[in-house]
Amino acid sequence: GATFLWKHLLKNFPEIDVVVTGEAEATMLELVRAIEQGDREHISSIKGLTLRKNGKIVFTGKRPLIGELDTLPDPARFFTFQHVVSSRGCPWDCTFCGSPRFWGKKVRYHSPHYFVDQLERLFKKGVSFFYVSDDTFTIKKKRVLEICNEIIERGLQITWQAISRVNYVDREVLYWMRKAGCIQISYGVESGSPTIRKRLNKQLKEKEIERAFSSTKAHGILPRAYFIYGSPGESKKTIKDSIALIRKIKPLSAIFYILDIFPGTRLYEDFKIRSRRGDEIWLQPIEDIMYHQTDPKLSNEMVLQFGQMLREAFYSSLPDFVRSLKLVDSPDLAPFHADFLSRLGMTFSHGEYSQNPLIPDPEGLAQELFIKSLSYFPDHRAYLGLAILKQKSGDHSGAIEILREALGHHPQSEQLHICLAVSFMNLGQLKAAIDLLERFPNSPEALRYLANCYGAAGYKEKERICLERLDSMKPPADN
Repeated sequence: GATFLWKHLLKNFPEIDVVVTGEAEATMLELVRAIEQGDREHISSIKGLTLRKNGKIVFTGKRPLIGELDTLPDPARFFTFQHVVSSRGCPWDCTFCGSPRFWGKKVRYHSPHYFVDQLERLFKKGVSFFYVSDDTFTIKKKRVLEICNEIIERGLQITWQAISRVNYVDREVLYWMRKAGCIQISYGVESGSPTIRKRLNKQLKEKEIERAFSSTKAHGILPRAYFIYGSPGESKKTIKDSIALIRKIKPLSAIFYILDIFPGTRLYEDFKIRSRRGDEIWLQPIEDIMYHQTDPKLSNEMVLQFGQMLREAFYSSLPDFVRSLKLVDSPDLAPFHADFLSRLGMTFSHGEYSQNPLIPDPEGLAQELFIKSLSYFPDHRAYLGLAILKQKSGDHSGAIEILREALGHHPQSEQLHICLAVSFMNLGQLKAAIDLLERFPNSPEALRYLANCYGAAGYKEKERICLERLDSMKPPADN
């Protein structure tokens, strides 16, 4: 980004007057105030800027990092968003990551109270799912437990996902994260080859990786694995090492990236030395620099094949990974286990896995997961998922049986009532469908089905009134 390319940007783009580098809050505020006051002389003394002065490109000096993050105003007072951050910095130094150079290797934290206050403000604005974007959320165990307990004590009905390292989680942390609404943790595994991990300076032991993935799944949290391929020294053997590790840790989600070289990373500095090129490479019409394109030992064809091998191995093995799930035996986690399994089921029946040709019989797997979910707790999503699968197969009588049982546990559920009405409609039992749908006069979805029922039953006036009500609910068109 601009923090690492300020000299290049100011040298080659006269449209740019000033570049704010690094942590920007204080620098940006001081800059805006100086511009507002017309005090251009002061601008050149503001720390953290690069600019042109007397025909030269000048760096005004590094601004000290903000010591107390809680002194920053909470952006949730002014904006609505899902991506939240409770800390800045990373103590590690992976060769492909610019975070240590941008934020520093010393990690700074918001207090648990500040962070949960932010979540609560956003929750009151209608946000119920969050991406916790810290580089490593779980570095300080005591702090994580405090955050989780604050979320629980305040009764925030939220779900969230986080990023962590496999050597910074244990059973206690995972237990409380799950209780506080965490549904996914992403771990950077990068490679199954110790040699590749060493070259990327990813200091992880295989036992740590295995333990983290096993414990995360056991607590009903979906573990996502990040893998990188096309790294220095990559070969079919190292890719097979990664495949072997995938089959050992059995992730339930995996993302495979070709290694990119970004400014601000050790890989980028190495690239400039090896290629004898500087930042001027960005004057070319390129979006990124892929490592393998700078290494004569690797080719595009080879690296694309590596990616295909990894994806085929993961997706074809995924059903076995799912069926091998063993959740911790903890009665108070039973509703969370049911939620976890039904969410996972939906990814196979309706979500990203449902259309993947490498996954055999995703709907069958979804059905297994919904049934397993209900063995823990009468989960609303599991009932709905099972009923929809029955409807898709044409078994509306079976769907009705499931939905009636579901309504015994969730009698106020609009979704379950509408789903049940759909099955009655398909069986020609219009009166039963109408009785269900008329309970939700303010639901556009219910009204659409209700209008169809009225029309099919010959109630033309009721159909007209229903359609008029639907039309009145449409948001006004933009002029």
